[in-house]
Amino acid sequence: MELVVDTHTHTYASGHAYSTLIENAKLAKQNGLAMFCTTDHSESMPGAPHYWFFSNQRILPRFLDGVAVIRGVESNILNTAGEIDIHPSVDKNLDWVIGSFHEPVFRPSDVATHTQALINAIKGGRVDALGHLGNPNFDFDFHRVLACAAEHHVAIEINNTTLKGNSRVGSVDRCYEIAQIGKELGVYFTTGSDAHFCQDVGNLILVSELLDRVGVSTDKVVTHSAQQFLDFLAVRGREPIAEYQEL
Repeated sequence: MELVVDTHTHTYASGHAYSTLIENAKLAKQNGLAMFCTTDHSESMPGAPHYWFFSNQRILPRFLDGVAVIRGVESNILNTAGEIDIHPSVDKNLDWVIGSFHEPVFRPSDVATHTQALINAIKGGRVDALGHLGNPNFDFDFHRVLACAAEHHVAIEINNTTLKGNSRVGSVDRCYEIAQIGKELGVYFTTGSDAHFCQDVGNLILVSELLDRVGVSTDKVVTHSAQQFLDFLAVRGREPIAEYQEL
C-alpha cells in the first residue's frame, strides 16, 4: 500500500532522539513523503520539553524542503480517567495529538485498567490517534477499545518501529490482530515510523506490508494520501489549514 504521510516522528527535543526538524524534513523528502507529523514526547517523559515547546509550534513553517509539516505531539496517557499531559491551552496550536502508554509514566497494570484508560482517552476528545497499541505490557480489550475508537473517529496507529520486533518485544502478532479487528469494526488507521533518527522518517515498509496482508481498504488508511489525512483532520474537527489547500 502506498503511504505518503508519516504521523509519528521525533526530534532531539524528545530527549532520546538524535535529529533536528530540518534533518527530518530532508529525509522525509528523500523517502518520498508528501507530509509528516512532528510528534515529540510531552513533558511527563524523562527528558521531554515543557508544554510551551508544543504551543510554540505555531511559528513553524507549513513546508520544509517541499514537504508539509504537521504540528503535533505524542502525549502520555496518565491515568484511568484518560487524561493526557498537555495543557489545554496548547490544543489550539496543534494539528495532531497521539495518545500513548509509556512505562515511565503509566505503570503497566491489568487489562481492565488499560482498557478503561484508553476508552476514556478516546472519549475525552483530545487525542486524534492511539500510538503503538501492540505493546504487550499494556494489554487491553481489543474489541471494546477499537469499537470505541471507530465510534469517536480516533485513528489506530500501526507503528513501523514496533513491527521490527526489537522494540516492545512481543508486539508483532498483536499488531496483526489489532489490524484485523480494526478492519472488521471499520476503524481509521494511521501509520507512523516512530523515527528517533532522521533516516527512519518515512520508513513505513513493514506497516505497508501488514495493511496489505490484512486487506485493509485504502479509504480507511488516513495516510494513503495527503488529502485523506487532511480530510481526517476535518472529521476530527480541526480547522482547515489554508497553506495546504494546494495539496
